Amino acid sequence: MDLVGACVAFVYVSERGSFTLGAAAARIPQPVASRRIGALERHLGGRLFDRSTRRATLTPFGRDMLPSARRLVALAEAMEHDAERARLAPLRLAVPDVCGTRELALLGAAALHQDVRLDLHPAPPRAREDLLRTRQVRASLAAVPADEAAWRVRLGLASVAEHHSAAVHLETLRVGRGDSEVRRRVWIQPEDDVPHIRDRVRRLGESVGLQPAQIAVASAFTTAAAHVLDSADLLLCSAAQAAELGLHWRPAGGIDPVRGYAVAAGEGEDAERIERDLAEGLAACLGADRGEEALR
Repeated sequence: MDLVGACVAFVYVSERGSFTLGAAAARIPQPVASRRIGALERHLGGRLFDRSTRRATLTPFGRDMLPSARRLVALAEAMEHDAERARLAPLRLAVPDVCGTRELALLGAAALHQDVRLDLHPAPPRAREDLLRTRQVRASLAAVPADEAAWRVRLGLASVAEHHSAAVHLETLRVGRGDSEVRRRVWIQPEDDVPHIRDRVRRLGESVGLQPAQIAVASAFTTAAAHVLDSADLLLCSAAQAAELGLHWRPAGGIDPVRGYAVAAGEGEDAERIERDLAEGLAACLGADRGEEALR
């Protein structure tokens, strides 16, 4: 028996004093209201209405049962309201702040087609970790090594000057002892200030004789870009970022740095849904391919 449905019919009929009017108020046909109330009477073991009169008059048993029925109906309505609010609650997701506004907007639109309302929080890697740790977001795109990534972005070196070789080698930045030439630098943006990228670039620079200061970490992407646009310095970035800045991009010789991303979430269900339903939109935001496709 549909106990909630039967109690709804019972409450409305009792309030209206009529099976016909009560059924209309409950938005069900009158015969359905009668059947539900009859089933409720059999379930409870007593008559709820005195059917000897033209009005739907409560019996003493019915009057005793009415408060409980009202509480059950109110609880069911509250539960439906809570469920609707939960369905409409946005999924707060921390994303890299290198993602473009248009791409993020398209991701949000695509999510709506999957019945997901996204609340996006662009931030650099460490800030994304903090947002998830403090539960300010439900999920985050974490920066991870390439072999752990669901999405991957190849990185290379970009500069104002056009490169005539297939790759840019860091040893070309080396300056001889006593040389007065300004030392060119490689700028690392905050998105790549993570051990599996930053430390590899620094180790390579050290191995080819660069000074420590020639591998510089910028406080913001725009800061790194400004230095590169105003000098002969190099920017570690994706090909898409280089194109946006009008820079010439080549792979980095002797190293193949890759941004890797995976979904980190407080609930496994959130991570699964993001990777399943939003994979293509996230790949477009990151300028990435899924998994092994990025390295082919």
